[in-house]
Amino acid sequence: MRIISGKYKGRHFDIPRSFKARPTTDFAKENLFNILNNTVDFEETKALDLFSGTGSISLELLSRGCSEVTSIEMDSLHFSFLKKSQAALGDTNWRIVRDDVFRFIRRCSASYDLIFADPPYALKELKEIPDMILNGNMLKEGGLFIFEHGKDYDFSQHPRFVRHIAYGSVNFSFFE
Repeated sequence: MRIISGKYKGRHFDIPRSFKARPTTDFAKENLFNILNNTVDFEETKALDLFSGTGSISLELLSRGCSEVTSIEMDSLHFSFLKKSQAALGDTNWRIVRDDVFRFIRRCSASYDLIFADPPYALKELKEIPDMILNGNMLKEGGLFIFEHGKDYDFSQHPRFVRHIAYGSVNFSFFE
């Protein structure tokens, strides 16, 4: 896994073969961040990465200068990998929490400028995640929630939906 742009551009992290996570493809990630570069002031952004997996999105956010990035990951192997990546990077703006995402959402009292969620595509609660995020106070006024999901889901009728983009089998729905 490599960091595409920013102050850590070109850094590589070797993902263990035993990983169950499906990282966002470089192609999709690069295109997503091309869009975000035109709409987000990263240096003023407090970001949350739910279902962090490999930490690929968190690393890109940090590399672009986010003031704070919080990564939530439940799997112990993935969490250990995130902690090793954090140690290798030495970035103090990265907070990694080992927790169940749904429990974290219920207990969360913080709010974020940018929230990214990439749950397993087969997760039975996947359809409920946008409402879980958007019906609370997790997303700051004027903030952006990006939801990665498979092609079988359509969130265009959601009242806070603003945009959908697909890159192969990777789909991003944007909410404000």
